[in-house]
Amino acid sequence: MIFLSFFVHNGTYYRDKLSARRLLKCYEIAPPRIKRYLDAEIQFVLSNLHQTDLVLELGCGYGRVMKNVAPFVSMIVGNDISSASLELARSYMKTCENYRVIQMDASNMAFPSFIFDAVFCVQNGISAFGVDEKRLVAEAIRVTKNNGIILFSTYSPKIWKDRLDWFRKQSQAGLLGEIDEEKTHNGTIVCKDGFRASTASDSLFAELFGEFGLDISFHEVDESSIFCKAVK
Repeated sequence: MIFLSFFVHNGTYYRDKLSARRLLKCYEIAPPRIKRYLDAEIQFVLSNLHQTDLVLELGCGYGRVMKNVAPFVSMIVGNDISSASLELARSYMKTCENYRVIQMDASNMAFPSFIFDAVFCVQNGISAFGVDEKRLVAEAIRVTKNNGIILFSTYSPKIWKDRLDWFRKQSQAGLLGEIDEEKTHNGTIVCKDGFRASTASDSLFAELFGEFGLDISFHEVDESSIFCKAVK
């Protein structure tokens, strides 16, 4: 059985505390192994896209992934609940012309149905957003064209040590709350300010996508990430 990792905490953490330049700092201080993981996620996403695609990223933040994807698709759209992150994204993406960013709850999107060729949500956003997971998946499916793809990723348990080291660096830099070392173990990271990262089995995605009758597959990337790929 594959085990997946996800965040369980109030979604406003990213809007109010860990957004814009504070979020950017998290990635700037990432150790080399984590930077390799982050790049591997992007490369896997790109391997599933086409130059003519209209693509949506759920939880785009300041545009970290969008900037890498934009040159390889027709148009990329990103949404996020943080206005500060989106303001930074507009500056971060200034060399790109084929993008749009919109402040929007990913579990309640204003987009028409059947509009995007591909929808993706990387780095454990399935739970990091702090929204109803079934509704999030339903919305991702709704806005995807028939025969389009949906990608959700989470951490592989094989990167646990490096992931924990990265979270400790973020905590020490004051970007996250103090890590509760007594409660942090077996794939679960707990901060004393309420931030929590825990684990779930692959049955989570199977359950979320199962009721829609979509074909899904799991792909471990770089012993870092596990992607659930669904074809509509």
